[in-house]
Amino acid sequence: MAEAVQLLIGTRKGAWLLKSDASRQAWRTEGPLFLGQIINHFRIDPRDGTTMLMAASTGHLGPTILRSTDGGQSWTEASRPPAFPKGEPHGRSVNHTFWLEPGHPDDPGVWWAATSPPGLFRSADGGESWESVEGLNAHPKVIDWLPPDGGTPDGAIVAGVVIDPRDKAHMYLATCSAGVLETADYGASWRPLNQNVRCDFLPDPYPEYGQDSHQIALAPTNPDRIWQQNHCGIYRLDRPGERWERIGEAMPSDVGDIGFSIVPHVRDDQTAWVFPMDGTEVWPRVSPGGRPAVYRTRDGGRTWERQANGFPVEQGWFTVKRQAFCGDAGAPQGLYLGTTGGEIWMSADEGESFRQVAAHLPEIYSVTAAPL
Repeated sequence: MAEAVQLLIGTRKGAWLLKSDASRQAWRTEGPLFLGQIINHFRIDPRDGTTMLMAASTGHLGPTILRSTDGGQSWTEASRPPAFPKGEPHGRSVNHTFWLEPGHPDDPGVWWAATSPPGLFRSADGGESWESVEGLNAHPKVIDWLPPDGGTPDGAIVAGVVIDPRDKAHMYLATCSAGVLETADYGASWRPLNQNVRCDFLPDPYPEYGQDSHQIALAPTNPDRIWQQNHCGIYRLDRPGERWERIGEAMPSDVGDIGFSIVPHVRDDQTAWVFPMDGTEVWPRVSPGGRPAVYRTRDGGRTWERQANGFPVEQGWFTVKRQAFCGDAGAPQGLYLGTTGGEIWMSADEGESFRQVAAHLPEIYSVTAAPL
């Protein structure tokens, strides 16, 4: 059944909270928090329901982590934000934290932070202090895998951290220059996991690494199923397999399978949603033809259906960034997306219809949903 939801929204100029009633029909807006500061990611810890972290870039503090232990009533800055060790050989300095991930349920107090330039950091005290994950940041191939320059318009990034719910030592990273990386030993060692993922912009279209993985997600009811939205298509991998399948080739040819986010169904490992972007050569990164729509598969990617009820039928040039499309755990599942034009759209019926629940916010970087 449905339950009250809160949306944690990070934008180019601050953070906001949207809170619903139990039916997810009425919404109220709270904020801004830290008006004028860039908030790349805003997360709540599902293990306690009260600890919140923001990945912030501020004029006077620079890149930092902002922390609340009382559900957002009060905030402090991390005493030691993510930073590469002094004298690190590649001259890297954290520009901003792009992704925050609460640790495994068996790892109380642990959080993970992924940064630009690409790096991975771990906190064992609820985000108060952070240490470099040297298994990645000092890996012999780290500059080949994760060069500090170039990458996305947001800089070179580690774009996401995913933890196997069965094993805290087993994790995946989505990266903008090495595709998917995997560790089975809590970050001590890493390897690429990119077989059959196309890389149109390199001479070898199927390299060991070099892909731009926009986002990856595990099916909550089947962690051996990994969904991926890549710079060059939509993919699915079923472990222990090593070879990804490009399921986006079943998308309509006039829409294509380029986008930033992929949202798995919370109870059905055959179902997932994407929000396509125009993938033409000029890369405008807007809804194809100005006709925004979500596409849903209910058969593991063999077929896709368009869901656009409530969206503008024309002149809707939405752009939805990597972290700005998510789902809740309700029944039916709610879907939420934020646009670079400052709008929040939601569906309370698994994409059958959408409506706008907020507008006129700054450019939205991230949206995450949590029980209220």
